[in-house]
Amino acid sequence: MKLLGKVSGGARRGVLAAGALVMTLVALFATAATAQAGLDDELTLVDGKGRTLRVQQWDTFLNGVFPLDRNRLTREWFHSGRAVYEVTGPGADAFEGTLELGYQVGYPWSLGVGLNFNYTTPNTSILYGIPNAFGGSPEASYIQTTNLLPSAGINVDLGNGPGIQEVATFSVAIAGPKG
Repeated sequence: MKLLGKVSGGARRGVLAAGALVMTLVALFATAATAQAGLDDELTLVDGKGRTLRVQQWDTFLNGVFPLDRNRLTREWFHSGRAVYEVTGPGADAFEGTLELGYQVGYPWSLGVGLNFNYTTPNTSILYGIPNAFGGSPEASYIQTTNLLPSAGINVDLGNGPGIQEVATFSVAIAGPKG
């Protein structure tokens, strides 16, 4: 600050502004990371023949989109990325199999909905005192009306869901030690 004390006010503000600009640019470029390919997931296992199988997922990206069915309970994504495998050990050159990738989705509950429509208002009836022109029992002289107002209802059943479900999104036949 001793250097800034010897310069005029306008020059001092210019030096401070230039210093602030340099510090801002250094902070911007020092903290900004460039987009680059990266390993997202890796699984290694040994099969029954003593071969080691390694499967890797690279550059995985999930892009959430608005549900096409407009249901607020629905979730939809587009998934992109790439997968590679490597087999090492005895007989790796003769390796054949299927590479299958997907998701495990959990459903803790299931929701069953039913709609019904029925009449639930009471009936009105008039008992004896009206002669029955056609004869018969006294019950035949009753005058009854149908239900006056309809009603609608909904039944919602909440039960245990199917648990974790596996959904395969990609399946391809593979052969050889790498792919």
